[in-house]
Parts: sequence; C-alpha cells; structure tokens
Amino acid sequence: MFLPHLQDILAHPLPSLAIVGNLVIIESLLSIDNAAVLATMVSDLPRDQRVKALRYGIFGAYVFRALCIVFASFLIQFWFLKPIGGLYLLYLAYDHFRKKPTAEEDEAETVEKEKSWIYRTTKRLLGGFWATVALIELMDLAFSIDNVFAVVAFTNNLILICAGVFIGILAMRLVAQSFVVLMGKYPFLETAAFLIIVILGLKLLFSLFEHFLPQHPVSEFLASTAAEVGLTVLTVAIFLVPILTSWLFGFPHHQGQTHNAE
Repeated sequence: MFLPHLQDILAHPLPSLAIVGNLVIIESLLSIDNAAVLATMVSDLPRDQRVKALRYGIFGAYVFRALCIVFASFLIQFWFLKPIGGLYLLYLAYDHFRKKPTAEEDEAETVEKEKSWIYRTTKRLLGGFWATVALIELMDLAFSIDNVFAVVAFTNNLILICAGVFIGILAMRLVAQSFVVLMGKYPFLETAAFLIIVILGLKLLFSLFEHFLPQHPVSEFLASTAAEVGLTVLTVAIFLVPILTSWLFGFPHHQGQTHNAE
C-alpha cells in the first residue's frame, strides 16, 4: 500500500519536501489555536493538575490522530476534499480578521466549559479534574479531525499524510509553544500567519482547475515543482522578511522596541 507513495516521493523529492514544509506551517499555525484553547480549559485547575491534565491531552492527541490515519487512506480518494479544505482554511483566516477576541471574551471562554453536558456530568461523578480531562479529550478528537482533514486536503500521498499528522502532534507539544513566544515578541507575525493560511487556502481552491481542466496552463503550473517550491519559499518569506525589516529598519515594531521606548 505504501510502495507507490514511496516511489512517488523518491521520484519527486523536491516537491515532496516542499509539501512537508507547507504541512509544517499549516500544522504549526493550527496547533497555536489548539494549544491556546487547551491552556484556557485547564486554567481553573490547581497548578500541579494543569500539567497532568495536558499530559493526558497529548496522549489523547496521539490516539485520535492514529485512528484518523486509518481513515485517511479512504479520504484521499475524494478529490473534492482539496477545495473544501481550502474553504476551511479561508474560513479560519476570515474568522480571525473579522473580529479580534477581547479580554472580556477570553474571560468568558474560561467558563465556557461549564456549558458542556460532558463536563457537567463528569464533574458531578468524578470531580473537576477528570471533567476537564474528558473535555480535553473531546477537543482532541475535534482537533484531530480538523488537522487530519487539512493534511489530507493538501496531499494524497499516504506517507506524507502520516508525516503531516506526526508533525501536527509535535507541533501541538513543542512548535506551538515556540510560535506563541515568537508572536509575543513579534505581534505582526500573527497577521503574517493568517496571510499564509489565506495563500494555502487559495492554493487548495485552485485544485478545481486540476480536476476539471487538467490540461489548462493553470493546472500544469500548480502541478509543477516550481509551484510547490515557490509556495514554500513564499510562505517562509512572509515570516522572515517582516522580522528582518523590523530589526534593520524598525518596521514593523516588535516587542523589544516597545520596551526600549518606555
């Protein structure tokens, strides 16, 4: 089952590497929101229980995403997942730019879990800690479906899909924390991140050309090595160029400049 996919990677190493690069970006950006939600969910627990609850959450992420890999081999047969995945990514960007969360909304999100039937029932039976763990596992399932869906929409190579899912787990555990720190120091990177989401979403939407008009010049370009490599270079540049101009020319402003000004 994996042999044709491996042969495809060996025959096209550069496009495969570019796809993995794009998957790293997608998974890392999606994991930032995931990590933020999980951190909010455990914020009302004692400090020693927070780490323990999140540890259970990471274990749940492994289990659910492993299960999703089983279904991935079936999902890649459906061509329409790519444009649907593109719409999903565009919706994430739209939802971000439409309305920034306020402090009041963040506070409201902290007690949002009280509205969950699973949380209330588990809390009544086993207490607040296990109720939070149960809700985290439910969120893990939702996050796993979202992330695997995004990966499957981006490539039909099962080996790359497995790599993308594994990257998603690592991103949620490690990379997302680094991204949060980086965006805290360079706030403008949050906008850059969602611009990348828009670009990747549009790329997936343009897969409609590849399906309905395979001989169209747009389709041939999208399937080319230059397109995959160019997309990776563009997404990396959207992150790196603002950081370089911030340090060299003072624009956009970063956190260190704000402290120096004070």
